[in-house]
Amino acid sequence: MPRRALDNPLVLAVLGLLLEHPRHPYQMLSELRARDANRAAAINRGTLYDVVEALVAAGWVAPRATERTGNRPERTVYALTDAGRDELVRRLDSQIRTPRREFTQFVGAVAYLGALGPAGAAEALTERAQRLSDRIAADETRLAEVLAGGVPRLHVIEAEYALGQARAELAWIGSVADEIRAGSLPFPTRED
Repeated sequence: MPRRALDNPLVLAVLGLLLEHPRHPYQMLSELRARDANRAAAINRGTLYDVVEALVAAGWVAPRATERTGNRPERTVYALTDAGRDELVRRLDSQIRTPRREFTQFVGAVAYLGALGPAGAAEALTERAQRLSDRIAADETRLAEVLAGGVPRLHVIEAEYALGQARAELAWIGSVADEIRAGSLPFPTRED
């Protein structure tokens, strides 16, 4: 397995889930989806299995047992090794302590907002704000349901963080759209 599989952001999620208790990959995927449907929807099942294979090769997780339920195929249950726990702690410590600039598609698009012209930019930002507001409401509802279902808050604290980011983005978008509509954010005039 290529080393880059160990650089996949999914590594941290898998190590974290196995810190809680041993699981097979299908349980990992189900749990990730239960905790954060938006993030987990982007996870390819094949990628998850590749990451688990890389973690085994690195010695960070180890097969613990196999399970079979009914006519389903056998599933291998994996457990975190001491080396895996050490790696999880190292990665968590580094990622929490060290802020990194993350370049999103939105940041790239905002860099050229002026190309839309004032009316187009205000309209696009207003539409994004509405969609973001709808997503925030859905995410708040989902988080409340997960918490009410007994999942410890610490296990979904990243969802709270994502909501905080989304709320900050919504506030910023609203203020920029207001500036554009008020004419206090000047747009360059087009020169042909």
